[in-house]
Amino acid sequence: MALTRQKKEDIIKSVTESIKNAASVAFVKFHGLSVFDESALRRGLRERGVEYTVVKKTLLRRVLKSIGISGNEPELDGKVAIAHGADMVEPAKGIAFYERKLNGMVSLLGGILESRYLNKAEVTTLSAVPSRQTLLAQLVMVIYAPVTETVRTLHEVNRSFVSVLNQIAKSKN
Repeated sequence: MALTRQKKEDIIKSVTESIKNAASVAFVKFHGLSVFDESALRRGLRERGVEYTVVKKTLLRRVLKSIGISGNEPELDGKVAIAHGADMVEPAKGIAFYERKLNGMVSLLGGILESRYLNKAEVTTLSAVPSRQTLLAQLVMVIYAPVTETVRTLHEVNRSFVSVLNQIAKSKN
């Protein structure tokens, strides 16, 4: 069924706003998804704070040209959707998770981060970045490690001193 001109303009406006307001965007190729799988994909991404929108490639290309993003636009082949959200890594992480779960029925094609196109390899690398909470926990551990080692070292000095005194006391008895 052909889309009316008004409907196309509405889609372009909606997708433009979505991409402009998103911290990052992942371009997704999908094929062979059942209704059940697509519903599970949308539900799972929504739980992560990611929106998933299927867009005609011609309309998506119009949007991308109008926004003015730097770099080379990734090759958009097959049926294309966009995953976008307020988090910088969640769209890529979510699609990478479902790429493994759905045996390659969805795959990353590229993306947009900070008004710059990312190729497939860069988006795949982005999907491997730990979550913000994990990164903060690692940072705390790095900051906390010297303090812990200092306390452990000071404790060992006391323990060694007591051990030496104990050995001297045993030798005199």
